[in-house]
Amino acid sequence: MVILSHSVSVKELAHIEEIVFFDDWIKCVADIDQGLLAVNAAMHADLEELLLSQGSRQESLYGFNIFFDPFEIEYDSLINAPRNRAAGYPRDGRGVSDPAARARIEEIVKKWIQ
Repeated sequence: MVILSHSVSVKELAHIEEIVFFDDWIKCVADIDQGLLAVNAAMHADLEELLLSQGSRQESLYGFNIFFDPFEIEYDSLINAPRNRAAGYPRDGRGVSDPAARARIEEIVKKWIQ
C-alpha cells in the first residue's frame, strides 16, 4: 500500500510495490478534498485506513479500481455506499453516484497517473 507522492505511468503503477494483488488492475482510494491517491491493497478498506491514519476525513474517501490495458476506472467499492447515501443516493450501492465526486476522482487520477 502506498499514497502516491509523485506522478507515475500506468506501467509503473502496475509495479508500484513488490506486492501486486491483481495482474491487470489495482485497487485505489482517492481523497477528493486533499487530492491524494492511495493504491495497491487487497481491499479498498485497507487503503481507506491508510489515508485516515494520515489525516483524511472518511466522508472524502472513495474507492475504485484502475485497469491497466486498456486504461479504465471502475467505480466499484464497498466503501462508497455510505458516501452515496450521504450525497442523497441511498440505493446506488458500491459505485460513485455523485457526479461531482466522480469528476474530482478523474482529476486526481489524471494528476497522479500519466
